[in-house]
Amino acid sequence: MTEMRPDDIRFAGVKLGRHRHVCAFFEGTRGASEVLDPFIHDGFLCGHRAIHLVGADKREAHVARLRCEGIDTEDLQGSGQLEVRTTVDAYLKNGVFDQDRMVEEFSAMASGNRQGFPLSRIVCDMDWAAESQQHLQDLIQFESRINDLWDQHDDVVICVYDLTRFGGDTIVDILRTHPVVVIGGILRENPFYIPPAQFLAELHGRRSGREEQSAAAE
Repeated sequence: MTEMRPDDIRFAGVKLGRHRHVCAFFEGTRGASEVLDPFIHDGFLCGHRAIHLVGADKREAHVARLRCEGIDTEDLQGSGQLEVRTTVDAYLKNGVFDQDRMVEEFSAMASGNRQGFPLSRIVCDMDWAAESQQHLQDLIQFESRINDLWDQHDDVVICVYDLTRFGGDTIVDILRTHPVVVIGGILRENPFYIPPAQFLAELHGRRSGREEQSAAAE
């Protein structure tokens, strides 16, 4: 097992700084595995916990790909170092996306709550949110809120977005809720990031304006 300080973690070929909430944009599946797989494999070598949230229709293929990379998925799942959950089970319990519940869920995944693992590397497939406009609105708010939690931990959280599944306005808002972004396979600090308090106030004002316009039209 390789000893690694939290400050030495690399993703997309670049050493991560203090911000660990990363948005990774890809077009379909093109380029995703080339960026994600080395990061995942490195985490196992370092003894970090891996939590993968994937679509139910992708779970089998995801585990098979890990095996092809030489990862003993059965042994790692047995030891608790690898957990593969479906996004429906994680995000949409009883079909509902509850932001407060998800804050608790991710808090439980954080390093301080997992004995035996120095930190968690969490990879989230975000395709589930494209199925509902309400889910999208709640998710954008949640993506901003959750920064306050991740600023308290060394864990790395990669939110994987397929650019072909989301509209331009949504992509812009998602971009503004992540301090670090991967575009074109390159990791960079995100100059468009807005801290939670500021972004949530803006989002509230935006929604209030839409509600006033809707009421005036009736």
